[in-house]
Amino acid sequence: MDFDALIEQAATQRQQPEVEFTIPKDWSQGRTVFGGLSAAMLYAATKEYVEAARELRSMTTNFVGPLAAQAPFSIHVEIIREGKNVSQLQARAIQDGKNCVVTQFCFAKGRQSKTFVENTDSHNMALPTKAKFIPQIPKVTPKFLRHYELSIESGGMPFTGKKSSHYYGWMRFKKAPKQITQAHVISMLDTWPPTLIQQLRWPAPASTVSWNLEFIYPHKAVSPSDWFAYKEDTRQAADGYGHTEASVWDIHGQLIALSRQTIAVFD
Repeated sequence: MDFDALIEQAATQRQQPEVEFTIPKDWSQGRTVFGGLSAAMLYAATKEYVEAARELRSMTTNFVGPLAAQAPFSIHVEIIREGKNVSQLQARAIQDGKNCVVTQFCFAKGRQSKTFVENTDSHNMALPTKAKFIPQIPKVTPKFLRHYELSIESGGMPFTGKKSSHYYGWMRFKKAPKQITQAHVISMLDTWPPTLIQQLRWPAPASTVSWNLEFIYPHKAVSPSDWFAYKEDTRQAADGYGHTEASVWDIHGQLIALSRQTIAVFD
């Protein structure tokens, strides 16, 4: 089942609150479902509770426990507060009676304001001609990566003992979707491997503990086959945990999102 079909299913949750979803094995990441997909599905379900004029401004996701592929789970959405301009909601992916993924969302209307600061962050990476990433290696490369293309411009391959702790490059869907929505961007942002595992010499588990994502407006139109630029740096790492910050640009060079993660490495 492709990404669009899974997102469309999640969007039916409001009409069928008791419906259960099942994600195929090719979307797995170790013993859990790819976090970018589970977070995107929670977003798709939650968006149906909010009027269209309120755009997603930020979301904070905690990966509480493994969400197994090929096993049914439900999505529970709760409206925390709905004000004149801002809506706060929480969504949970629940499997076998346990919370697996929990996300809090902030949707808000645009308003007239005298304040204005133009973003000037940019990158100098040339568009790639093809993907440049590790091949599908059984039990090493996450299965979900077959759905995306990554082009690493700077940063080491996973488990190669490099001293670097950043990833700069490009990303897109391998098979172009019908259109690029917020759900697609959410999923792409989580496709990159943890920055710290390039420092390891042997495969070891690593996972995102918490993830904060903020969207920047306005957005320009993009094509489903467009590349998105990505730069992620590790701010600090010790005691088996790392803290990273990333920026994302569209094909027009416009900054569209800021991402922050806490990563756990089990080496």
